[in-house]
Amino acid sequence: METKAVEGNVVAGLGFLCFHLFKSSRVRPRARAGLAWRAIHCHDRRMKKRVLIISTSAGTGHVRAAQALEKEFARDPRVGQVIHEDALNFTNKLFREFYSTLYMKLVRNAPDLLGWVYKASDEPWKGEPVRTQLDRLNTLKLIKFIEEFDPHITVCTHFMPAGIISHLQEQGRLRTQHSIIVTDFDCHAMWLSRMFQRYFVALDETKAHLEALGLPAERITVSGIPIDPVFSEPVDRAAVRTSYGLHPERTTLLLSAGALGVGPTELIVERLKHLKHESQIIVICGKSEEVKARVAAATGGDSRFLVLGYTDRMHELMHISNLFIGKPGGLTTSEALACGLPMAIFSPIPGQEERNSDHLLEDGAGIRCNELTTLPFKIDRLLGSPERLEAMSRAASAMGHPKAARTIVETLLDDHLPPLSLAPEQREAITLAAARE
Repeated sequence: METKAVEGNVVAGLGFLCFHLFKSSRVRPRARAGLAWRAIHCHDRRMKKRVLIISTSAGTGHVRAAQALEKEFARDPRVGQVIHEDALNFTNKLFREFYSTLYMKLVRNAPDLLGWVYKASDEPWKGEPVRTQLDRLNTLKLIKFIEEFDPHITVCTHFMPAGIISHLQEQGRLRTQHSIIVTDFDCHAMWLSRMFQRYFVALDETKAHLEALGLPAERITVSGIPIDPVFSEPVDRAAVRTSYGLHPERTTLLLSAGALGVGPTELIVERLKHLKHESQIIVICGKSEEVKARVAAATGGDSRFLVLGYTDRMHELMHISNLFIGKPGGLTTSEALACGLPMAIFSPIPGQEERNSDHLLEDGAGIRCNELTTLPFKIDRLLGSPERLEAMSRAASAMGHPKAARTIVETLLDDHLPPLSLAPEQREAITLAAARE
């Protein structure tokens, strides 16, 4: 028993290091003027709601999901105030920077370790006391802010702040409608909270998993992962291609290094130069100017390539493309699916991204390339079968939830469910239901 407890603490510590304080995106804290007051909760549903959305800049996906929700809440007349905060902006610099640096080093140099941590920590409540205590000790400013804002509705797009909200509710320090947005296709055990109102998930299968663990079906909504509403807006494909200097009718591939510029992008470009089918290739290099320079050099002046850095026009680029080549992060995948854009997957991070890949492959919305040497072969074979590529596009559209953010906002503003607190025996039952041995 003692060995198992020690193992749980080790896994929790590694899980904490490797998963929940990823790369800080330096989102600046908002001005907090006017928060000196503390409102008294009123259950009159006619009053305008105060909404707090908390993300964590662990990569960019959690933040982007929160931003999409912020837009949708702000549009609704039932909402009086909506604030989105990055939890890492309330921690100390050493805490934030150390874990940011560690995660990026692991992604580059030891991705298999991340996969091991993902699997080893995917057990309900395993090492939870250590992890949550570390969270609370390093987020005292965040806790103070939450209590001062006193939100009617709280939405978390990362499990770290979700655990903090749950703790405050259990302590009777906060009365709020607490909902959790799972930003990958599968639900890792770290997303489980002791107290909540509702879960929003990407897939029917994920809902079935949570139901099998013992969570009530009426507490789980299959909404999809929230993405910016702009991804649901159609574009004039020929006109947008022309605006980028591209051929208006030519098959277009979109290669993304991710918003952080991580990955062997220039090596992929070298392989794509061997494509036999006529095509044009947009390469998004992310925020790294160094990556952009290396990629531009790798093209060797090949006119088929358009090399871009970081862009906030990804919705346009996805809508004008026929195939996305990149990593299957939860948000990126959801954006592509909303555009009916099938994916050619490479280098998924072991753990959550590999799970996302499984769902794309199973539903016929993607292909996976395990060796860069065979990438042009696989893409050429796909481009040589227009019927197959079109079927994959239809499969992508069928998986997509372009209105996910709206679904979440409508559900929460109309919600009448009281908070659900999981008793110790219920948590034990969840642990037993999740057991693999």
